[in-house]
Amino acid sequence: MSSEGFHVHGPHDHELEHAAHGNDDFASKIAVMTAIMATVGALFGYQGGATQNDAAMFKNEAAIKKTEAANQWNYYQAKSSKQNLAELAMVLPGADIEKYKAKVARYETEKEAIKVNAEKLEAESQEWDHKSEGALHQHHRWAQAMTGVQIAISLAAITLLTKKKWLQFASYGVAGVGVVLAVLAWLHI
Repeated sequence: MSSEGFHVHGPHDHELEHAAHGNDDFASKIAVMTAIMATVGALFGYQGGATQNDAAMFKNEAAIKKTEAANQWNYYQAKSSKQNLAELAMVLPGADIEKYKAKVARYETEKEAIKVNAEKLEAESQEWDHKSEGALHQHHRWAQAMTGVQIAISLAAITLLTKKKWLQFASYGVAGVGVVLAVLAWLHI
């Protein structure tokens, strides 16, 4: 714009205005489809991020349960050591055999409860690991779906530049593959 208040159009400005205000049905369809694909892609991206976070949280919970189980197994070993010492003490000359027999019985009972708890914690850890693997698989499906939509958007841009109808259908096809992958993710397949 000049200081006198008028604007001189360059040759490309005229083409841009013509494309923006013209009746180019092809470009309009591609633009609308690209906007829809971008919106759908954003939803797929959100779901992918959410499932990735779930996988990490589940894996963290599995590690916590595994550590708790390891602590229980260490406790079990400590009770076993005490039981072995009590058994050894029973054969020492002058030892109170009844006292050590009671300790051996007590340690055996305590070990059983500890073992049950340790096995329960290991099972819980495995369940959390399984949930993490499932969420990670689902995340990969969402990521594949998002990639499909991104490729479709790129093809739509190329279609708009080249005005090739077959590229338009290729873009729609790739977007369709992305939607199918998203359905598989949603169904946990």
